[in-house]
Amino acid sequence: MNVFINAPYIRLEEFIKKLPLFFDKEGQSIYKSRNELKIFENQGLLLNVKRYRKPHLINRVAYTFFRKSKAKRAYENALTLLSKGFETPMPVAYLELRQGGLLKDSYFISLQCPYTRLFREFADGSTVSGREDILQSFGVLLAHLHEAGILHLDLSVGNVLFEKTPDGFHFSLVDLNRMKFKKIGLVAGCRNFERLRGNGEFFRILTETYARERGFDAETCLKLVLDFQEKSERHFQRKRRLKRALSR
Repeated sequence: MNVFINAPYIRLEEFIKKLPLFFDKEGQSIYKSRNELKIFENQGLLLNVKRYRKPHLINRVAYTFFRKSKAKRAYENALTLLSKGFETPMPVAYLELRQGGLLKDSYFISLQCPYTRLFREFADGSTVSGREDILQSFGVLLAHLHEAGILHLDLSVGNVLFEKTPDGFHFSLVDLNRMKFKKIGLVAGCRNFERLRGNGEFFRILTETYARERGFDAETCLKLVLDFQEKSERHFQRKRRLKRALSR
């Protein structure tokens, strides 16, 4: 077992080390698919625990000898994001279990985000009327992220939490195990919108704000965003059809 705990939370060491023993039986499950998310309460803290699914053999070898586990990457990327002034739930620890010398399971533990709204509320294509300020604020955030050289590769409507406060909107990014840190130009920046979902007005407001903040041409930016989004949607639908065919 490999355990790394953020120093301010060392008092949770016993809970973290025993987590694999009770994860299946305890906690409140809030998401379960390939990976599972659960909320636990310990020592007055609400903890969000993500258990990544057991990788297939090739990835077990890769994550053991050549690449960082998803849990370790999520932990380190969260610290990097926070150090650059962007919001994400405070990382508490990560835990790696091995079997036969190879990575078996990994867990990422963070504080539970207090924000109650998800960007998913735009995903059904409903009107954005009355919510334009949310999109404008998020467009500014994306521009600042990209100017800082931060590319969230799983930027979807389910991975952005937000809340309105007296000083404006606050956004917290989650699911950080896939990120890149590099110079981000027009094309790479617009491609980063491809996993978001919304109607035409959603993308227009978002990209107009983004383009203005970065000094890009708004029409060029919108065309690129819609092209990438359409290609992403076609790819997603092909994968869905394939899964359905294989499950018959």
